[in-house]
Amino acid sequence: MRVLGIDPGSETTGWGVVEGDARRYELVAFGVARASARERFAARLLKISAGVEEALARYRPDVCAVEEAFFAVNVKTALKLGQVRGVVLLAAERAGVEIAEYAPRLVKQTVVGYGAAEKHQVQEMVRVLLKLKQTPQPHDAADALALAICHLHHAALAGRAPLAPARRKLDALLAASPRRRTAR
Repeated sequence: MRVLGIDPGSETTGWGVVEGDARRYELVAFGVARASARERFAARLLKISAGVEEALARYRPDVCAVEEAFFAVNVKTALKLGQVRGVVLLAAERAGVEIAEYAPRLVKQTVVGYGAAEKHQVQEMVRVLLKLKQTPQPHDAADALALAICHLHHAALAGRAPLAPARRKLDALLAASPRRRTAR
């Protein structure tokens, strides 16, 4: 399964592509869609949309994992982030890609093991899990990779991810055998 993780931001939207399943995955690519804070907000949304659409077209993911909105103290910031998420969701829907959304705490819990982990901890665990020599920079791209990894784990738990070949063989053998084990 190929997953495009997206960490929406009004100036820097991180993206990262990971391929595999919950047990074994590897980095495909990562990057960011940048927009200057001096630009009109609508122009920033256009740049972010173009960057996400390019990643969708180039890497052809099966799923797009997007960070859910969180409650921000600043209402204006929360509204802008919501608009960026809308642009991202629209691009993924237009590309015909399945969309999954994850809360930031769940992503951190899944990748780091602690829901209140800090940015540098997420970056380091992404580096370790993807067997990279350096932490992915900027942190927006590392967060996007963490979203992709999170989806691989949760899709496997929900039974939505394709099974590994050995597991498919085992399931077929178990289904073909009418005997059941009984506890004694």
